[in-house]
Amino acid sequence: MSAPTQFPPSRSRREWALGGLALLAVAALAVVLLATGAFARRTRTTVVTRTVSAPAATALNAAAIYAAANPGVVDITAHSTVSTPFGPFGLPRQAQSTDTGTGMVVDGKGDVLTADHVVAGANSITVTFPNGATRKAKVLGGDAATDVAVLHVNPSGLTLHPLTLGSLNGHRVGDPVAVIGDPFDVQRSLSTGVISGLDRTISALNGYEIPHALQTDAAMNPGNSGGPVLDASGQVIGIADQIATGESGSESSTGVGFAVPVDIVRSELSQLEAGVTPAHADLGVAATDATDANGSTGALVGAVSPGGAAAKAGVRVGDTVVALGSTRIDSTNALVAALSAGRPGEHTTVTVVRGGRRLTLNVTLAKEPTAATS
Repeated sequence: MSAPTQFPPSRSRREWALGGLALLAVAALAVVLLATGAFARRTRTTVVTRTVSAPAATALNAAAIYAAANPGVVDITAHSTVSTPFGPFGLPRQAQSTDTGTGMVVDGKGDVLTADHVVAGANSITVTFPNGATRKAKVLGGDAATDVAVLHVNPSGLTLHPLTLGSLNGHRVGDPVAVIGDPFDVQRSLSTGVISGLDRTISALNGYEIPHALQTDAAMNPGNSGGPVLDASGQVIGIADQIATGESGSESSTGVGFAVPVDIVRSELSQLEAGVTPAHADLGVAATDATDANGSTGALVGAVSPGGAAAKAGVRVGDTVVALGSTRIDSTNALVAALSAGRPGEHTTVTVVRGGRRLTLNVTLAKEPTAATS
């Protein structure tokens, strides 16, 4: 996609597509380190469960929300070293990649919330505040499975404006939302729309699924990654993460954007601030939606990980999972959501339909590996 004319021609902007979705960080520019002057390009992109009740939907005053929230939104620039195959004799050569995204201040201590994919693997990170002040940042903690990270900057000399983390609880399709961020490096941009869908499931970069995602038609583009999605009261209800690209592979807003639900962030925040990567429960199956001849629905097991929780419990390929513990499972999304509420080491049951028979098996949920296997 060609860059808008107001941007310097040396800056590249493209999305990293993932299963029909594109993450929203933008690789702003790449500078070669070693002698040849070759360019390396890399795009980090993106693509949050529910606790506190939100107020009833009201009309959204976009100007008021922007005035109140914008001071707490920051620009993030992450520098990384990458290997390229452009050296003599095919030997790898080191080059610098610069990726940009958005973040938000969450407390008065200098902690900044963003998407994990914006900063993962970075050698240095710079946070720029609305008044132009810059600070070097370090990653306190990141979770690739939910695409959430917390940074820390020295707050000395800064007047911080923390944003309030709300909840998706009580929100409905059609409720108005606002998004603030840096689409295509156009800083301090506001877009508005509505909640187009709830309880969507989106894929994280490590191959796992993020449940309860928010879908919106508010414009989100590369560079919005990690920025706030706000409700009519100005509370954060999601972290901008992904857009659907469609068959054309468009690198800009299609009106179908997704945000990590803030409730996941709230549940992980203290661990991430302490440098602890949250542990997620894993069943060890690959599944697709299923409906049998009688109209019963569930998650059809297509693969069982050897030695995983499901394998040890006796789950087989071809089984249809219809319950996890007391939670009814009518789709793969429901299974993902049920697992997100579980804990590694938790003893529960998995109910499957096998050959027309309903079986209840004892299972001990495992810890999710670092990355999903196919």
